[in-house]
Amino acid sequence: MKKITLLSAIAALVLASCAGNPEGKKAETSDSVEVSQTEVAGTTYNVDTTASKVVWTGTKVTGKHTGTVNIKNGTVTVDNGKLTGANVVLDMTTISSTDLEGEFKEKLDGHLKADDFFGVATHPEASFTVTEVKPGATENDLTISGNLVIKGVSKNITFDAKVLEATEAAVKATANFNITRADWGVTYEGKSDDLISKEINFDITLVANK
Repeated sequence: MKKITLLSAIAALVLASCAGNPEGKKAETSDSVEVSQTEVAGTTYNVDTTASKVVWTGTKVTGKHTGTVNIKNGTVTVDNGKLTGANVVLDMTTISSTDLEGEFKEKLDGHLKADDFFGVATHPEASFTVTEVKPGATENDLTISGNLVIKGVSKNITFDAKVLEATEAAVKATANFNITRADWGVTYEGKSDDLISKEINFDITLVANK
């Protein structure tokens, strides 16, 4: 009986120490890349902040949470129907959960804005600036690299994206990827019996109009 109890305790400890990451392909991460001052070729479109959307998902041992962050502003550059550049600024003061209500939502949202996570009082904005665009598997697929700045930390990430629309009037693109949050100083581990995943997933829809 004691042996069974001990094995059960060990199993519970192992389970509590493992938080599976959210679904999504992990972006390649490297040091920040110096952005060229040379103007990117193409036509500039302004990001439609109401039509665009950034959805985040984080997992933990007992489940997951999902929510949104508002885009503050941004531009996308297109040359001959091909995306050549982009710069997007996120309003981190708007980060919030969408899977909770009432005091549970208020508590989580407040914690996300605190220094344990994104420290929005000190770092109210995050940003992403494209540094390179490569063709993907199909005409609509791209591999995008860019500097992602969160909490004042800049890292270059590379991920897959898809252009759904590229006309003279509008551009629409999507991307879905994970990042390791500790790379940007988001190191809170969670409760000892309910640890948080090391990665965060971002599901992005970007719409820009001429």
